[in-house]
Amino acid sequence: MAELTYKALVLDVDGTMTDGGIYLDDRGVQTKRFDVTDGSGIVYYQRAGGQVAFLTGRSSRVVEVRAAELGVRFVVQGALEKAPALRRLCGEMGLRPEQVAYMGDDLTDVPAMRLAGFVIAPAGAAEAVRGLADYVTPSGGGHGAVRQAVEHLLARDGLWETILARYGLAGAGGQRPSPAQGTTEGAAR
Repeated sequence: MAELTYKALVLDVDGTMTDGGIYLDDRGVQTKRFDVTDGSGIVYYQRAGGQVAFLTGRSSRVVEVRAAELGVRFVVQGALEKAPALRRLCGEMGLRPEQVAYMGDDLTDVPAMRLAGFVIAPAGAAEAVRGLADYVTPSGGGHGAVRQAVEHLLARDGLWETILARYGLAGAGGQRPSPAQGTTEGAAR
C-alpha cells in the first residue's frame, strides 16, 4: 500500500488558506473567509494518514474555530519567526522538518520553507516565494489552493485514487461513474 512521503502538511493561513483579506466589523472583530474545498482537502490529507498544522504570524480566534471544525490539532499563531515555530511543531508531531510539506505565500514563510521537504505556494504568492516552490497551485489563496496542493501531494504518492474510490470514482479518472456503481458520503467541509 502506498504511503505519504510528507507525513504532515503545514499551512500558513493569511494568503494561503484565505485570500489575504482581513475583515473588521464596527466593533473591530476580525473575520476571515475560508474556501470549503480547502477544508475538504485537509480532511482528505488526514484520511490518507497525514497530519495537518496551521502556522500563522497573526492571531485570530477564527483560526482556532476553523482548526477545530477540521480536526486540526496543531495550531501555532502569532509566530513572527516561522522557522523556529516549524521546528517546534515538528517536535510536537514527532517528525523532522524534511518530512513536512509547507505551504505559504509571503516572505515571512521563506525561513520555514527552507526547512521543509516540499514547498508549495499559491498562485498569488510573492514572486520570490513562487520561485522557491516545488509546486505552485493554479489558484490563489482562499480559492481552492490548499485543495489543489493536497490533490498534488496525494497524486504524487499514488493515494489520490484511494480518495476517489471512496466516492465511487476510482479508475474513472474523475469521470462520472455509472449509476450502478453508486457513491459514498461527502466530506462536508
